[in-house]
Amino acid sequence: MKPSDRSDPSDKSTRSDSPGRSDDLFRLLPKHGGYRKLRSFHAAVAIFDATLIFCNRFISPRSRTHDQMVQAARSGVQNIVEGSVASGTSKKTELKLTNVARASLEELMRDYEDFLRQNGLRRWDKDSPEALAVRRRFQSDSSDLSEVHTAAPEVAANALLCLINQASYLLHRQLERLERDFLDNGGFTERLYTARTQAREKRASSDTSDKSDPSTQSKTPAPDCPLCGHPMRLRAARKGARAGTRFWGCSTFPACKGTRPTST
Repeated sequence: MKPSDRSDPSDKSTRSDSPGRSDDLFRLLPKHGGYRKLRSFHAAVAIFDATLIFCNRFISPRSRTHDQMVQAARSGVQNIVEGSVASGTSKKTELKLTNVARASLEELMRDYEDFLRQNGLRRWDKDSPEALAVRRRFQSDSSDLSEVHTAAPEVAANALLCLINQASYLLHRQLERLERDFLDNGGFTERLYTARTQAREKRASSDTSDKSDPSTQSKTPAPDCPLCGHPMRLRAARKGARAGTRFWGCSTFPACKGTRPTST
């Protein structure tokens, strides 16, 4: 199955049929944490792996640039992950971290461009035959890092630039989708307020019985009064030694004082 570039799909850990999850909780906490199905995530992982190989091959480990490029590549991955996991309770955080991931990859792109320029190497035009060939391959399999493992520095750097551009485009589409979802469905705070309001309204509408009359809470059919024949109501003694004891009392009380014991 191909990873999706849709924002915030769910994995098994957030499915609505997970054990112990009620429908109410599922509505309150939307599906989240499905970053492993995002095409942007898989592209960012490939960039991180390839950048580590590239830096170990062509940039001195003592150079500050080596660490900066590896950290920028790692930031692209980690912010996608953190934003996806946090989306259940904060769409704002998801939007922010997804944009941070894109900014980190933009920083990494500038590092590769600097590498080419400072070493007198050619930067491929986006429509050049080499760039088109790399982009076509990455569209079907972003994990193919053959250029980075074996190619000359010019080919490796340009191949990474093609992959970073692809990931940046996927993150741009992801941000657009997140914005639409937020406008259509709101954020977690709105969900909390709506769920709480609906719960209060549901309780208020169902609580229509007279709480002072225990017979309205009983499912036992009411017997007839032995004195007048009217239906009886389940009552509870309020005073005396039998206070709290339930019994059947005539519904016409105090006109009729007929009683019956309960069956329990």
